[in-house]
Amino acid sequence: MEPPLIEFKNVTKRFGPRTVLEGVDLQIYEGEVTTIIGLSGSGKSVLLKHIIGLLKPDTGTILFRGQPLNEMKKKERTASLARISYMFQDNALFDSLTVYDNIALPLRETTNLKKAEIDFKVGVRIEQTELKDSATAYPSELSGGMQKRVALARALVTDPQIVLFDEPTSGQDPVRKNAILSMIAQYQRKFNFTAILVSHEIPDVYFISNRILALYDRKIVFQGTPEELENFDHPFKDEVIHSLEGLQEELTGLYSKRQFKILYHAQLKQKAPMGPYSVVVFILEGLEAIITNLGHEPAQAAIRCLGLAIDKHFEPLGGFSTRRHINEFVTVLPYSDRTETEILLQDFVKDFQEQGIQGLWSVCLQAPAGVGAEFVIRAGIAEGQPIVEIDPIIDSAKHQQQEIARLRCDRGR
Repeated sequence: MEPPLIEFKNVTKRFGPRTVLEGVDLQIYEGEVTTIIGLSGSGKSVLLKHIIGLLKPDTGTILFRGQPLNEMKKKERTASLARISYMFQDNALFDSLTVYDNIALPLRETTNLKKAEIDFKVGVRIEQTELKDSATAYPSELSGGMQKRVALARALVTDPQIVLFDEPTSGQDPVRKNAILSMIAQYQRKFNFTAILVSHEIPDVYFISNRILALYDRKIVFQGTPEELENFDHPFKDEVIHSLEGLQEELTGLYSKRQFKILYHAQLKQKAPMGPYSVVVFILEGLEAIITNLGHEPAQAAIRCLGLAIDKHFEPLGGFSTRRHINEFVTVLPYSDRTETEILLQDFVKDFQEQGIQGLWSVCLQAPAGVGAEFVIRAGIAEGQPIVEIDPIIDSAKHQQQEIARLRCDRGR
């Protein structure tokens, strides 16, 4: 693995008699999305302030590209910290400034660039973040999602290497929360910056994160992939994950991956050594194209529509489901073999064509005139035995997928 972009070594921070961070060790790697999770008041914001240089540790070392910040000359330290940008929780847009002027503000305030150079940089970011039609509008004239896009364009206009996001989805409804996370992930890939998030949106944030850092009892007690966190055995899981995650994913109403895994093993333990069970894998294809053509919120609304339809149909039949990846769903039918599951899937397709498709039509109606997209849903079935782990069964089902529904969304001008 590449050396860390940012590293904390034994960092401690006190405010009077109160210790907020104690012996913190962490690594953040370049080009990744890293999310810091922990209960309210656990010190996440204090940790962020150390990254951007607003606070200095009482003891310990913070390194940037392997070099201790406290050993850098002032000019070097300023240059390193200047590569970091910050997207505020409430956007912090100025209502008296247009979208264009809000985005230009960091360049006007922190650089000596000439007007033509500023105009060029702002114009590029406006084009890249698809804000061209809103450049002369004021924040109050924009939707919440558009305001987030303006705030992100402003954070990116200085060409930062690192962007910090402090609770970027706070106070939003489930669809908009996931739309914001999707937007962050899309632009992180597009501009290749390193993203560091503080978030309570578990498990939704797992779908965009490369690494999770868990802050608990003043220390980082876990750092690794979301998948590795599932197998992490520590009081943190019960006290923090359970408190923040709950039993269900907010967007779809389905079980979180962690709860799905617990339920899966419990069901198989009860079932063994009885007969086989079945797994159905659903995928909403072409999500990137849907995002490009319709936007982040309609794409998340389509994911929500499919998840709710799956739960509504299979939960009364004894099935339980989760969203495994951003556009992939897995349903386990503990008491159905493949033949019976094929019949149940046919019933689902019929129900979806009659009712669920209406939800996708409502997504289409959000699209502006002249914009089109195609929703394609595929499903595959595999049969498993109680003694076998689920991942190979899921992979088998994915290899057997076939199209079960298609809707062309094309609104004329």
